[in-house]
Amino acid sequence: MDRAGDKLLVDFLSFLADYVPTFPDELVDYYAAAAGFQCSDVGVKRLLSVAAQKFVAEIASDAMQYCKMRQGVGGSSSGAKQQRKMVLSHDDLVSALKEYGVEMRRPEYFADTSSAGAAAGAAGNLAPSAAAAAPPDQ
Repeated sequence: MDRAGDKLLVDFLSFLADYVPTFPDELVDYYAAAAGFQCSDVGVKRLLSVAAQKFVAEIASDAMQYCKMRQGVGGSSSGAKQQRKMVLSHDDLVSALKEYGVEMRRPEYFADTSSAGAAAGAAGNLAPSAAAAAPPDQ
């Protein structure tokens, strides 16, 4: 590496020492330890945090693109720009994660609407863990 590259690297590492990351050092420590990686260097922890932040941002951006394609948002017709509410769906997120080699499936207890879970609970169809926690009728 040349002198300019060395200076840029040193400047970047010194920047990381003062940087307040989106993912706190404790969170990085936890997942790094779970993966079998231990390091006491704060600069390395911050670098991992920045890399994770970039990864999450790219997935969110790709999921938004899938959402736009699904909703048919594209060029404006008749010049009027209508703002449509963008809602991240599970399918958009699954498609974006698939590009990065991450497979994600819905858990068996997933409810499509918030009222579906409330209706099941009101009808007495509680999940086993919820039924065990419910007090007995007196």
